[in-house]
Amino acid sequence: MREFMAITRALADEQRVRMLLALRRQELCVCQIVELVGLATSTVSKHMSILKQARLVDSRKDGRWIYYRLACEDAPELVSQATGWVFEHLENDPRIRRDQEKLAEICQVDPHHLCAARSDRQGCGNKSRRRNKAARP
Repeated sequence: MREFMAITRALADEQRVRMLLALRRQELCVCQIVELVGLATSTVSKHMSILKQARLVDSRKDGRWIYYRLACEDAPELVSQATGWVFEHLENDPRIRRDQEKLAEICQVDPHHLCAARSDRQGCGNKSRRRNKAARP
């Protein structure tokens, strides 16, 4: 029951469902997800944390960059069923199709450049902003 409730809570938010669907074909850096959904890095990180707690996604860290992907094959059957259901029912949704088109453009840009171009300069690790302020004269 606990696993089921975590999954349904995670899928009860449109932004999280969009993020989950964005990961359908490939691993993405937080900066790429931020660019897609247009939310603050901290907000995207919170949403991804909820998806991760529900075991719908996995993550890996590479330096200060965090990458997310769909849960691996050893995820519980309930996770596979839930993601399959979401993918099946929303694959032709107009919003999801626009997201896929936008994501194709985003993925042509190096994630490190996306991160560097962010106006808040937070980056994927959420620490560079403090470092930049401390480094300024």
